[in-house]
Amino acid sequence: MEIKVLGTGCPKCKALKKTVTDSLAELDIAADVSKVEDIMKIMEYGVMRTPALVINGKVVLSGYVPDKNEIKNLITKNQ
Repeated sequence: MEIKVLGTGCPKCKALKKTVTDSLAELDIAADVSKVEDIMKIMEYGVMRTPALVINGKVVLSGYVPDKNEIKNLITKNQ
C-alpha cells in the first residue's frame, strides 16, 4: 500500500501525516507513507486544496484533516 500526504508543510498537513501513521499502527497495516510538498507534483493530482490524501494513486480526500476513525475507514476501504 502506498499513501501520500500532499501539502506544502503547513500544520494541517503535518497533522494529517501523523494521523495516518498512527492509524496504520493501530490497524497493524504496513504501508509506504510519504509527504509530497512540491506544488507542481501536488497539482498533477488535480488537488487545489491541501492537505490531501492519496492512497494507491487515488485522491481520497482534500481540504481538511479528518478524525482518526475516518482515516482508518479510508485506509481499510482502499487497501
